[in-house]
Amino acid sequence: MTVNGIQNYQYLSKKFYSNEIIYKIIEKKMVDSHDLTDFLTNTEVKDLNLLATFLRNRTGSKFVTYSRKVFINLINLCKDSCSYCTYKKEPTSMEAVMLSPSQAIAIAKLGEKARCTEALIVTGERPEVKYKEAKRWLTSLGHRNLSELLADLSEKILSQTGMLPHTNAGSLTKKEMSMLKSSNASLGMMLESSSERLTHKGKAHEKAPSKNPKVRLKSLISAGELNFPITTGLLIGIDESFDEIVESLLLINNINKKFGHIQEVIMQNFLPKKGTLMEYAKSPSYPYFLRCITAARIILEDISLQVPPNLSPNLYSNYLDSGINDWGGISPITPDHVNPESPWPTIENVNMVTREKGFTLRARLPVYPKYIINSQISGKFVHNRLKDYIEPLIDKYGLVREEFINNEY
Repeated sequence: MTVNGIQNYQYLSKKFYSNEIIYKIIEKKMVDSHDLTDFLTNTEVKDLNLLATFLRNRTGSKFVTYSRKVFINLINLCKDSCSYCTYKKEPTSMEAVMLSPSQAIAIAKLGEKARCTEALIVTGERPEVKYKEAKRWLTSLGHRNLSELLADLSEKILSQTGMLPHTNAGSLTKKEMSMLKSSNASLGMMLESSSERLTHKGKAHEKAPSKNPKVRLKSLISAGELNFPITTGLLIGIDESFDEIVESLLLINNINKKFGHIQEVIMQNFLPKKGTLMEYAKSPSYPYFLRCITAARIILEDISLQVPPNLSPNLYSNYLDSGINDWGGISPITPDHVNPESPWPTIENVNMVTREKGFTLRARLPVYPKYIINSQISGKFVHNRLKDYIEPLIDKYGLVREEFINNEY
């Protein structure tokens, strides 16, 4: 434990001497969910920040990480219609995208030149189910469905560029995930919320059946059964209650306790977008969002915690005071196609902000270090085919070699 960690522990011990919940949280003992929710709801945010940063800092790591990536927007047609989304496009839109494999690989090769290590492949949810245009596109490429294309494209990106694919295509089935494991270092799928209430009439997920929490949780469990590292997360400010946030985090934590495959949780703040049904909805208040972040750090055990810096450009440094340890994927060459109105800060700026808070910014792969450097689990969570691509990139911490990024490798 660091000196600051000891001081924080002593402060916590004194301030909350009679608080059994604090003791149980620190000692990783079971806490009744109702008591925990009450504690997280009624404790002052500044005290939750203190507890959250203590829990993060006691690992002894001074690194805050990010993934250097390219964002490959493969197809932005989607069978769902979320009330806040501008990513989805109709086939008739000038902004509709259906890339050919050669176009996608060309983007990946730009990432290779920029010393990126992650090829983030993002698609809409099963577009071929709803749109004949998507079905024709897949047929023209020789595939029956999107999963087949993703598997083929991931293999080509891996072999032709050496970049590690990380696919975010929504709620995949176990069979679909198994097709990707030999070529993808990890998967991504936002839970967003475990509240079925948000699927009711007039709510954010009314017209998005794949956002039903039962569907999403099943995908998280399927990834666990396959020992497939996955990133998930919550979208904060879409009319959920704080109790529902806590419930969602507890569900994620419990699934990870069973399988150990949830490598990271993203806490993403909702931003209203022009032209959507939620255009005039409010973003989560700053104090509420901080409370949600600290709740995540307090609840989640052995899971990294991320907040995207581009969605809070003037505030994101403060999230380091709430227990986060990762900034997520940042691209030096491609935009955030899901939030194009919110450009990523430069890596240089993120480095400066991180350093000012007393941490060292380091690049990681799209699969977290614990799955790489722990010999007991690396063979379980990392496919043997990927090891030859991963090992030359990493140092003793399982992070990307700095000389690789600086083009000295």
